[in-house]
Amino acid sequence: MSLLSMENPVFVTYMIAAAIMILKLMGQGWMTVYRMLKVDAGWATPEDLKGGLINRKPRPEQLELNDYVDRSRRMQRNDLENIPAFLAVGLIFVLAAPSLLLANVLMYTFVGARLAHTLAYATKQSHEVRATFYTIGSVVVVVMAVYALAAALS
Repeated sequence: MSLLSMENPVFVTYMIAAAIMILKLMGQGWMTVYRMLKVDAGWATPEDLKGGLINRKPRPEQLELNDYVDRSRRMQRNDLENIPAFLAVGLIFVLAAPSLLLANVLMYTFVGARLAHTLAYATKQSHEVRATFYTIGSVVVVVMAVYALAAALS
C-alpha cells in the first residue's frame, strides 16, 4: 500500500482535514470581500479607489480602517500563519506512518482548534480565549513535526 493513496486511511484523514482547512482559508478571503462590499468600506490599497463596476463611487474614506472588514482580514492573516504549516507537516506526518487513531486525534483536533479560533475571533472573545485555540493547533503541528522527525531519524 502506498502511504499517499486513498488505500491508506491516515492519508484519507489528512485529505479531509486539509480540504476543510483549505476551504476555510479561501472562504475567509471571500468573507472579507463580502464584508467590504456590504459596508462599502475597508478597502486595502489606494488603487481600490479607481472607479469600476464594483466601486462606482470611490471615496477617500473607503481606505480608512473599518473593524468589521479588518477583523475578517486579521482572521485570514492568522489562518495564513497557521494552516500552511499544517498542510506541510501533514504530508510528512502521513509518510511517517502513524496509527490511524493518532492521526485522527491530531488532525481533527487541529481542524477543531482552527474553527474554534475563528469563532472566537468573529465573536470578539478575549485574547486568552483565542490564544487557547491557537495554542492547541500549534501544539498539534509541533507534535506532528516531532513525530515525523523521530520517524525519519530512526
